[in-house]
Amino acid sequence: MSAGASVFRRTAARLNIPHEGVLLGFLAIEIIVLSRLSPYFLTLSNLLGASQFFVETGLVALGMTLVIMTGGIDLSVGGGLALASVALGFSAHAGLPLVLAIVLAIGVATAGGLLNGLLTTRWGIHPLAITLATGEAFRGIASAVSNERAVSSFPAWFNVFGQGQLGPIPDQLWVFAAASVVVGIVLQRGRFGRYVQATGISEDAARASGVPVRRVKTLVYVLTGLLVGIAAVIYTSRVSTARSDAGIGLELETIAAVVLGGASIFGGSGTVLGTVLGVLIIAFLQQGLLLIPTLDSNWILVITGGVMLVAVFLNEFFRRGD
Repeated sequence: MSAGASVFRRTAARLNIPHEGVLLGFLAIEIIVLSRLSPYFLTLSNLLGASQFFVETGLVALGMTLVIMTGGIDLSVGGGLALASVALGFSAHAGLPLVLAIVLAIGVATAGGLLNGLLTTRWGIHPLAITLATGEAFRGIASAVSNERAVSSFPAWFNVFGQGQLGPIPDQLWVFAAASVVVGIVLQRGRFGRYVQATGISEDAARASGVPVRRVKTLVYVLTGLLVGIAAVIYTSRVSTARSDAGIGLELETIAAVVLGGASIFGGSGTVLGTVLGVLIIAFLQQGLLLIPTLDSNWILVITGGVMLVAVFLNEFFRRGD
């Protein structure tokens, strides 16, 4: 490390800047830059409109935060969302009342999370392998059930979950805000949150301290499945379609948001506020780049990846000591 970087890091350490503060500053700079590049970016309608597209990712990222904090990973969330969406759409069109179809969709996704948790804790196989396999299985079942056909034409009242507004704010943004508050309180103030962190730091030490490690790890996958189910309902309502190719790439988007938010991929650390800021940084960046007419769409992913890399570096730079 250069002498200048060393001094800069020690100064940052003395200032005791939390990683959420770094991310908030990065988000502010991003908004200022994007508003200069496009006059349409910093408008209420654009910012609120962008929320209609990141809420599903944000909900799943809340669950992924808990999973990663325990030292795990969940690569099945995209397939789980597709299966829940198909379960909702095709059961409703088969005659099941739509309210029960919604409950079924959330139940299917939650059961998928339970399966991930049980397989991970009982078999002792790394969750990366388990959830990669179950994710493929979930999407395969969704494709088989739907025969790769889409279902649409839902009742008008169903649109409220993904297209409705309470005042100027989209309904799903209220859902995301409420879920963030609940998960944040559970993680920061409840015994379960302490168990999650202890499990991620050291399973052996946590177990010796009386933490029910298996139960904790299973429950975080169940909660992630529940959030996937809620996201599937919102997604299906937003696009007015249930389809088996829903949620493609959702795994990488949520993991990127969580890691960008400061969670350690090795477990033991992470915050809901950091994850929310990570989601916003990615969402606003992608939305802003789309509004720049002279920018080739092929470069959007390149720029997004580069900015995320810089944000992660700055986050780690400020958080670690010399």
